[in-house]
Amino acid sequence: MPFTVERSSINQFARLASLLLVGTFTGFLLTVLVLELSMRGADGPTYVTVRHIELNSMDRLASATLLPALVVTAVLAATALRGHRLFPIVALTLLIGVLILTLTVNLPINADQRDWVSTVPPVDWADVRDRWQLAHAIRTCTAAIAFILLATAAVLRRTAGSASRQGSAV
Repeated sequence: MPFTVERSSINQFARLASLLLVGTFTGFLLTVLVLELSMRGADGPTYVTVRHIELNSMDRLASATLLPALVVTAVLAATALRGHRLFPIVALTLLIGVLILTLTVNLPINADQRDWVSTVPPVDWADVRDRWQLAHAIRTCTAAIAFILLATAAVLRRTAGSASRQGSAV
């Protein structure tokens, strides 16, 4: 007998994995946002020193959570029953937007900042910081909305499932 996995099992796994990965990614972005905002008053050399510490592993952690989150959220959207697809599809669209913003704004700035010398930051360091922080704030809010949509979809699905089970028991 060939091994088969039911669509509902895949959907349940994708729902849980999506919540965990998108939640972890969003928490990571929020942590970085708080750190960045706390550095708004820092001088150039201090800011560059802290950015170099952030950049040590930040891109790897973001990739390790965002890319799998995109995959499992796509699986969730594809395996969701009709009537339960809207929130996962919108969440996936938002996460794709986060990826695009990351690739077009944040990662190029990260690459430039890696080459900055902390004792002599570039003249426009504050402008570059502001562009990075604005893009980061947008992607943090976008990821948070995606997470809220996924959590809401999970709760609504569970509520609908409970109601249908109670109705069939009557």
